[in-house]
Amino acid sequence: MNIDFAVLLIILFPLVGFLINGLIGSKLPKMMNAVIGSGAVLGSFILTAVLFFTQNETATVVKLFTFLNVSGLHVDMAFLIDRLSLMMMMIITGIGFLIHVYSSGYMHDDEGFYKFFAYLNLFIFSMLLLVMGSSYVLMFFGWEGVGLCSYLLIGFWFKNIDYSNAARKAFIMNRIGDLGFLMGMFMLLQYTGSLDYNAVFNFNLAAIPSEKLIAITALLFIGAMGKSAQIPLYTWLPDAMAGPTPVSALIHAATMVTAGIYMVVRSNALYVLAPATMEFIAIIGLCTALFAGTIALFQNDIKKVLAYSTVSQLGYMFLALGVGAFTSGMFHLMTHAFFKALLFLSAGSVIHAMGGEQDITKMGGLSKKIKVTFICFTIGVLAIAGFPFTSGFVSKDEILLAVYQHNVWYFYLAAAGAVMTVYYMFRVWILTFFGTFRGTAEQAHHVHESPISMTFPLMVLAALSLLGGLFQFPHVFGGKEFLNDYLKPVVSNLTREDDGAATKEIIILLATVIGLAIIWFITKKNYAVASFEGKYTGIKKVLADKYYIDEIYEALFVKPIAAISRFSDRIIDNKMVDGVVFMTGKMVTWSGTTLRYIQNGQTGFYLLIMVLAMAAIFAFNIFYKL
Repeated sequence: MNIDFAVLLIILFPLVGFLINGLIGSKLPKMMNAVIGSGAVLGSFILTAVLFFTQNETATVVKLFTFLNVSGLHVDMAFLIDRLSLMMMMIITGIGFLIHVYSSGYMHDDEGFYKFFAYLNLFIFSMLLLVMGSSYVLMFFGWEGVGLCSYLLIGFWFKNIDYSNAARKAFIMNRIGDLGFLMGMFMLLQYTGSLDYNAVFNFNLAAIPSEKLIAITALLFIGAMGKSAQIPLYTWLPDAMAGPTPVSALIHAATMVTAGIYMVVRSNALYVLAPATMEFIAIIGLCTALFAGTIALFQNDIKKVLAYSTVSQLGYMFLALGVGAFTSGMFHLMTHAFFKALLFLSAGSVIHAMGGEQDITKMGGLSKKIKVTFICFTIGVLAIAGFPFTSGFVSKDEILLAVYQHNVWYFYLAAAGAVMTVYYMFRVWILTFFGTFRGTAEQAHHVHESPISMTFPLMVLAALSLLGGLFQFPHVFGGKEFLNDYLKPVVSNLTREDDGAATKEIIILLATVIGLAIIWFITKKNYAVASFEGKYTGIKKVLADKYYIDEIYEALFVKPIAAISRFSDRIIDNKMVDGVVFMTGKMVTWSGTTLRYIQNGQTGFYLLIMVLAMAAIFAFNIFYKL
């Protein structure tokens, strides 16, 4: 296969799907919209899979044309195809295809069906551009593209003002992070003279002053904090659950929010030379994992629980990157994409069955009514909870072992966060599927299993969630950890071999089993009275209200800026700017009205003006010579 042609088709397929559905989709049958949208992503996935299994250790650069060449800055429209980008492309197109199929059933009755598929295709195109681009410039184009698509998809049901506000919040908070990313790019250009990956990473980075390297890497990480929802720029992601559930699965669980992880791993050559920044990343990741985990404990909206869980799991990924376990962070990115997409889509199936209801305190007893969804959701819960030998167990185990090598206190805190994950996920599972039904009679009558277009992706993701951990099982791939070996040409892991790793793994395994048994007993026994809305007091109320962070941000930033905007509109805009504009118009009108009297048609008056003008000229010349 011609790799240049294959790469071009991979990036073009979703773009063509976007153009077809976007331009003429309203005139096509819904089935055709779904076939075009899903088929475009499937085509990209098939070609990506071929490259994934045939790509050797050597990276390939596919150049299309020179995009920018000015004042020493040279940027090519080129794609870097190596094992890191191929891994991300597999996740984007593979899970993207499943979510497109799921959307054909979930969004079938929506009047904006064709637009939804157009936006999804545009997102896939932007995300592929982000991970395939051969420079930070192209990464930034994709970075902004997925931000735009996120805005469009979160606010897809824009007639609801809350959804529109959520879309604006996501857009604005991401722009805050993007400013840091841009400043990091400018500094990188200043010291290396290029933004092309090969040129930057082949530059003598050690010659850059250490404080400048710390500044560059920290600024780039600020961009990751916004895109990947880390403290303090995380609040947009829970609100983004206002979008349709497939959006939550694709953008806010499996792909877009992992862009920050990818950027740090892609830039690992920079970060290994800035240990202070890496320590900062580890601390931010750990704090985010714990902070978001505590909030998830007492949320009643099924999608909000999963949203805060996503923030927490992203924190674990950054914790892994901060301690130098880049491959472990990427491995958890992959397994998280499997089980979190499964959980979101299963939650969507539950919401579909409940006629739009998202409050888990109004559910219960659904295990017998939607059996396929129940089984798939159960597998997702076991994977994220770290049930032995599921994908989530293996990837979390790797992170915890790497963290233990770096700092034992980080390990204890990360383990505590893992326990919280088990509790809030079991709570959701039990309140949703066990006990007696707590909804209305109409909802009880409405409950039914989702169509095959929705359950098929669930079953595929359930299999991946169960078996995804095999990628790092040495016994499966001839004594090698497949992912470590696959990414070795691209990623420099700083974690060292640990002679006691096997012992620690056994301890983690036993602790997981015991913890799961204890938490099952606690949650099962108390599911009937578990944190119903209106009964929170003390610390539970603080956690249920998300530490009032949104209210604090509202008071510190939103209201003052809104007040300044109103002042600007009333005084600066209306009085000063509009005043100058209106005064200019009035002056023109007055001068025209006044000067028109000079044109009176009397020859004698014209001669008098001419004589006076000549006299004035002569007088000016005389005084000028003096």
